[in-house]
Amino acid sequence: MNYYNIKHKDEIVSFKEATLRGLGKDKGLFVPEHIPTLPAAFFEEITQKSNIEIATEALYPYVNDSFSKEELQKVLEEVFVFDTPVKELLSNTSVLELFHGPTMAFKDVGARFMARCLGKFSDKDNPTTVVVATSGDTGSAVANGFYKVEGVRVVILFPKGKVSPFQEYQMTSLGANIQAVEVEGTFDDCQALVKQALSDASLKAERVLSSANSINVARFLPQMLYYFFAYKQVKEHLAGKDWVVAVPSGNFGNLTAGLYAHAMGLPISKFVAANNANDTFYLYLQSGNYHAKPSVATLSNAMDVGDPSNFVRIQELFHNNLDAIRKMIIGETISDKETLNEIAYIHNTIGYILDPHSAVGHLALQKVLLPSQYGTVLSTASPKKFNEVIRQVIPSFPTPKVDLSSCHKKCITNSYEAYKEILLN
Repeated sequence: MNYYNIKHKDEIVSFKEATLRGLGKDKGLFVPEHIPTLPAAFFEEITQKSNIEIATEALYPYVNDSFSKEELQKVLEEVFVFDTPVKELLSNTSVLELFHGPTMAFKDVGARFMARCLGKFSDKDNPTTVVVATSGDTGSAVANGFYKVEGVRVVILFPKGKVSPFQEYQMTSLGANIQAVEVEGTFDDCQALVKQALSDASLKAERVLSSANSINVARFLPQMLYYFFAYKQVKEHLAGKDWVVAVPSGNFGNLTAGLYAHAMGLPISKFVAANNANDTFYLYLQSGNYHAKPSVATLSNAMDVGDPSNFVRIQELFHNNLDAIRKMIIGETISDKETLNEIAYIHNTIGYILDPHSAVGHLALQKVLLPSQYGTVLSTASPKKFNEVIRQVIPSFPTPKVDLSSCHKKCITNSYEAYKEILLN
């Protein structure tokens, strides 16, 4: 499988090169030249397959120039060392728990897979510097996934005061080859710095750079696998109903991965793109016009993205056909007040605790779900990571002890020069 740059379609690279480079010319994102379709028998027999068998068959066509099937299976066995269970919630709805990995967030899947790819691809004598921006969970997952991976150094940018103490601890407590950098700005500022670095010819002449954000194909593609795992678990509950999946959405890598799974044949009838107050994509669906705007801080901080990078991948997938996008994706936006109310309601009704992002997704699903449909919301992070939010409506929720006094981080202004100096250090 080859990959092309959305901005320069004549720039065609292998999976290995797309992974190592992160971005193409003019900050263009790479996408597969085509999306393979899986045979009908794959879905008919999916409940008889192991998760590793499912993952290997679904992902192999995208990486077959870099991995044998046996190599890929071994990598996936190292990635999926935790479960992704589906649990029933209210009538006709369920939750896919993606927070049972080491950093308690869905991004553990992509980060662990990409770390193993770069460990295989990198020149040990000329280490790769992985640059990443985070609004919360990406940094934690990348730090853990790449910790002490030979031949790779990681520099994580996060916005000052806009991640939870638990998230900050996960990013800053490791040291070794992990460098966390606090930026006086927003996630969008951090993401802009990363993209500038990846396009800086003078910097790339001195450092081998790659990115671990969902702009990297090795980050977002493996995330489609747990959609297949979810279908394996909900298939018997559908009973002829259409399957709707709600995705808490920030940079839209997770939703894009789901759309790829659907394009491969996975029978999802609709996606719900659940936004918080950062509603750029929601407004696009309403008006047909895309207008990036500064991100604003919310209780679901990992979704605080005003200019989602993967929007262009969604446009490319649907050939810029707005009607086709609207047919497949329903947009909803949920306020902080609604988020808190939803956490309290679900807890009081069935005793289940949603984290703020999953609460956004679940309420968005409830707003659009029809009696003829069965809905699953992706629960993207553990409520333990957001105890300060949860305690606003569930005062008895325990507070984990987080000691940031001995953590490793640098602090910079929103300055590319300051960032570049760290990358060259």
